Amino acid sequence: MTWDPVQYLRFGNQRLRPALDLLARVPLAEPQEVIDLGCGAGNVTQALRRRWPAMSTRITGIDSSPEMLARARAEEPSAAWLQADIARWAPATAVDLIFSNAALHWLPEHVALIARLMGFLKPGGVLALQMPNQTAAASHQCIGESIEAAALDAPSKENLRARQVAPLARLQDYYDWVAPQAASVDQWETVYTHVLEAAAADSSAVAEWTRSTSLQPVLAAVPEALRAGFWEDYCRRVKAAYPARADGTTLFPFRRFFMVAQRHN
Repeated sequence: MTWDPVQYLRFGNQRLRPALDLLARVPLAEPQEVIDLGCGAGNVTQALRRRWPAMSTRITGIDSSPEMLARARAEEPSAAWLQADIARWAPATAVDLIFSNAALHWLPEHVALIARLMGFLKPGGVLALQMPNQTAAASHQCIGESIEAAALDAPSKENLRARQVAPLARLQDYYDWVAPQAASVDQWETVYTHVLEAAAADSSAVAEWTRSTSLQPVLAAVPEALRAGFWEDYCRRVKAAYPARADGTTLFPFRRFFMVAQRHN
């Protein structure tokens, strides 16, 4: 599957804000090794460098998408970049900070994943993560509705369902998973109300947002002959759920989960 950095960064300012809110709560003064896990196009990696501008802080961005990494490398030459499966990545030595913005929700088995990431930290190191908690919202429910409405056989529909983002675990579960290794745990949720504008009158700003994230793996798996119709059906459903206002904008409430866990010394 190909990820499009241009489409993703179309709403770059809105996507960056949660990362900045997460970064503001990281209690590290001068980390030596910082990992941006699931760095995407590198806009968050740039924010990490602004927080720690000294070259004594080594920042590495890790992502599976060569297209995203190409964009990231061009924008932030001071960082190191690694193409890797973030589900299987492991550092050669322990690190001070693993920072992951809107990436880990794509991965399964969070109970093992979270414990594994905590184990990669130095004493006093920090795991800071943010994940969308949006699967119950209309933006994501409409994906399932469009799958059911598509002119596909049962196995094809099941393949598309499997590509949908899975719901997060309970918030208290994430606490329980990090607590045995953590000296402190900070958790919170925020609902951002994004003010979006659609690129065209026959489109939907919310659909354009999800097209570069949660809808992308589903849409990419729809047979090419049916893809345009699937997109039109999804846009119609999302426009009904999130109607445009008189000024042409659309309000898009978006829920996100945050956690900052600092490992025992």
